[in-house]
Amino acid sequence: MFRRFGRAEAHCLLIMMDIHRILSQLPHRYPFLLVDRVTSLERGKRIVALKNVTINEPFFTGHFPHRPVMPGVLMLEALAQAAALLTFDMQQVSPDGKTVYYFAGIDGARFKRPVEPGDQLRLEVDLDRVRAGIFKFKARAMVGEELACEGDLMCTMRRIED
Repeated sequence: MFRRFGRAEAHCLLIMMDIHRILSQLPHRYPFLLVDRVTSLERGKRIVALKNVTINEPFFTGHFPHRPVMPGVLMLEALAQAAALLTFDMQQVSPDGKTVYYFAGIDGARFKRPVEPGDQLRLEVDLDRVRAGIFKFKARAMVGEELACEGDLMCTMRRIED
């Protein structure tokens, strides 16, 4: 499940997560789970994850039938899911049925390139700051070396009571 890479710095843990570990960390399931693999995670700093975009995605039947394009809002959601994985690791917690990870805001979202079936999104999320329980991230989604989407994400974790 986890694999360490190199020894860049003693305090930095660089890990990979396979789909089984991701499923244990995120409550999302098909068709809304948008992270397939974590290629690196540096605790409290940065995560890089992958989303394989396939023609089987249910949104392609209506967006758009004549030229399938991944909706921008789903690219942002994939980035938020990667940010959640970074947050859970940083806090060293696993989500449970009483913890929800919410979007608190999105600033400066820009879409630079359409994402089509067959593309692989590389989700790059850097922690910018944490203040009063709000996590702010710089995030971007890449296809190869091309920027597909970028924005500043704000997220928060909340306990829900019965």
